[in-house]
Amino acid sequence: MSRRVVVTGMGGVTALGDDWSTIRARLHAGETAIRRMDWEHYTGINAKLAAPIPDFSVEGRYSRKQLRTMGRVSRLAVSATEQALALAGLLGDAVLKRGRCGVSYGSSFGSVAPILSFAELMKDGASGTLNATSYVQVMSHTAAVNIALFFGMTGRIIPTSTACTSGSMAIGYAYEAIQAGKAEVMIAGGGEELDISDVAVFDTLFATSTNNDNPGLTPRPYDVARDGLVIGEGAATLILEDRDHALARGATIHAEIVGFGTNCDGHHATQPQASTMEAALRLALDDAGLPTEAIGFVNGHGTATEAGDIAESEATHAVFGDGMPIHSLKSYFGHTLGACGALEAWLGIEMMREGSFVPTVNLTEVDPRCAPLDYLMKDTRRLETEFLMSNNFAFGGINTSLIFRLA
Repeated sequence: MSRRVVVTGMGGVTALGDDWSTIRARLHAGETAIRRMDWEHYTGINAKLAAPIPDFSVEGRYSRKQLRTMGRVSRLAVSATEQALALAGLLGDAVLKRGRCGVSYGSSFGSVAPILSFAELMKDGASGTLNATSYVQVMSHTAAVNIALFFGMTGRIIPTSTACTSGSMAIGYAYEAIQAGKAEVMIAGGGEELDISDVAVFDTLFATSTNNDNPGLTPRPYDVARDGLVIGEGAATLILEDRDHALARGATIHAEIVGFGTNCDGHHATQPQASTMEAALRLALDDAGLPTEAIGFVNGHGTATEAGDIAESEATHAVFGDGMPIHSLKSYFGHTLGACGALEAWLGIEMMREGSFVPTVNLTEVDPRCAPLDYLMKDTRRLETEFLMSNNFAFGGINTSLIFRLA
């Protein structure tokens, strides 16, 4: 029998704060995290904008031994997980070490700085900075591994490194693991650290915003005047739990995951296809056993790229028709890559619980090529819904869709 999966803990580290009350206030004030960066020494990079997390450090909280295998992305992920476990009432609980609690966590890749040590070795024949933990910090599953190491976990690890769907795919696979009875508790989420290499990837594709002198006016998802995305960083963690296990210990249930769909385009590495996006959304609805009219709000991917925005809107419209309310939180945090799916799921749940959804900031005129949806603009929307869909799409044509139910 399929088990029900609930969310008992949520936490994150973002460029607009590390707790919902702080983030909520800044979102409602229309504040964004986009900043002009001191990147003038990087020649050939057109974008000078990003959404960094200021003053993040765990140096005083974690020991040198704990930190030695952690690059920045792992530190972000562990910190977010610590918060989520505390909210779930599981921090220090024996369940973490009994083999029935696992980690499903993703990032686009690991920390970038140690790659220089390997490059130095390959270029010069020797490296003065390469050490025993360099690879552990670089590897794509570094966040998942460091979470398990930090909390002494012995259950399954599901590393997801699928670019912009890393966080949402991690949540979906964790949900399926509990559904199938392979775990009682799963730590699920995603993280990403900001590095110039992330910006360069999209800059070479002419996909980054170059509105460098107006950081408060970009990115502009779904807007006719958009000029590209802005890279951000952060981490977010959900604690997923078998519903019976959560009820037995008296845990507070914040939401329930009822549907997950994922597929790939099999067409082009960087050009999204609306048809397979649509199919992923329908897979999530089928998994949840829900009609389209049950969904009251869509947490959009909304990167502020032309091809992505248009294809996503077409797919969403094909499933829901005219008038589905939708927004993009990337307008506030930038594109946090491997973290975005988890970050948007967390904040989407918080907004659903409050019945209040913020608009896409900087969206003033919808691109007429985008399908006719109810794009939230200018003002926060009071909206009560039992079901929220959160969608993400990644390079490689990887599509994910999650459906959450109000607890």
